[in-house]
Amino acid sequence: IRSGADDQSGYGDWCSLYKGLYTQLTVLLMLVAKLGRLNGMSAEKEHEIVHGLQALPSRIEQMLAQDKLIENLAEDFSDKHHALFLGRGDQYPIAMEGALKLKEISYIHAEAYAAGELKHGPLALIDADMPVIVVAPNNELLEKLKSNIEEVRARGGLLYVFADQDAGFSDSEGMKIIPLPHVEEAIAPIFYTVPLQLLSYHVALIKGTDVDQPRNLAKSVTVE
Repeated sequence: IRSGADDQSGYGDWCSLYKGLYTQLTVLLMLVAKLGRLNGMSAEKEHEIVHGLQALPSRIEQMLAQDKLIENLAEDFSDKHHALFLGRGDQYPIAMEGALKLKEISYIHAEAYAAGELKHGPLALIDADMPVIVVAPNNELLEKLKSNIEEVRARGGLLYVFADQDAGFSDSEGMKIIPLPHVEEAIAPIFYTVPLQLLSYHVALIKGTDVDQPRNLAKSVTVE
């Protein structure tokens, strides 16, 4: 038996996946809410997920007020050859998305790591020429993430932190903060995808690369 759900993302004449990712994550979260209710999830938790999804468009609109700040930060990346993205918990896959988009459309080598694994390898790469992008929602892992950030700062890394506005971050030497509206934890992975894609978009524009049709890539793979 085959079944599916139309994510309603509409037509897109570009190679890299942008809005399709948001809509796919949204459909999956709706499925989680439905299956959760069928398997004993509380009505309160279901309401939290549904309310978060309903509020998501307005939260993204608020976030877009930071577009100019993100555009200005992109100037710092135009001459870089490498970048590191960090996230904890369910933000690690979002860090991976940020790294992927930077590679795809601006041709900068980028990798993503779970922030808790810094000392297992990526910390050796940190220096003043390695920009480090951190995804920092205000959740139960925040204090551990702050400890990881301090490890990067202690080694001279240049940090760009996409942070919940209530997470207690502020600009300081070697660290620039992009404050973002607070969102419910369930929708945070969807929400934080948007500013990371915006960063890659602005870097690509500065470098003059094709954001819709990156070199050597294809939307559909037809050969093995």
